[in-house]
Amino acid sequence: MAQDLKDGIIDRFRTLPMSGSAVLVGRTNSDLVLNAISMTIMMATGLIVGWRVNTSVPQFLAGAGLLMLFAYAFSWVMALLGMSVRSPEVINNAAFMILFPLTFVSNAFVQPANLPTPLRIFAEWNPVSALVHAARSLFGNQGTAPIPDAWPIQHAVPMVVLGACAMLLVFVPLCVRKFALISSR
Repeated sequence: MAQDLKDGIIDRFRTLPMSGSAVLVGRTNSDLVLNAISMTIMMATGLIVGWRVNTSVPQFLAGAGLLMLFAYAFSWVMALLGMSVRSPEVINNAAFMILFPLTFVSNAFVQPANLPTPLRIFAEWNPVSALVHAARSLFGNQGTAPIPDAWPIQHAVPMVVLGACAMLLVFVPLCVRKFALISSR
């Protein structure tokens, strides 16, 4: 979005008889397709190096669908961020500031029990931790580590679905409003 705004593509769309939200929906849907392709390549690579799905096909599809739902919801967050920064170069730094703590202070790389108390609590309530735990459960790859007692981890699948729906409910209207403000200039 930031690059499209800089290059003037949005100005060209303004002259067309179409809904302003169509640009956003098209952009986030293209992100969804790109994420699906990336996830397929990563899963194929994982299969080559020994990763296996240890559950049924419906559970595997549910896990893949859950990952795609979260990615789609997060693409709306990033679209708003892309429309809010002054240049495309800034988006990398801004995205890093959001993604770094969410990714690295989660259960993706280390069990929350091994973290100091403030970081453990953040990791247990981190939406990425719920997503990681839900995907591991649906793919049948939980491992032997104890599962934290935190509510988001104990109810990971509903937490991810509710969190993604909440992100969509908040960020879709914010994006549409921000896009209307930008395109009216």
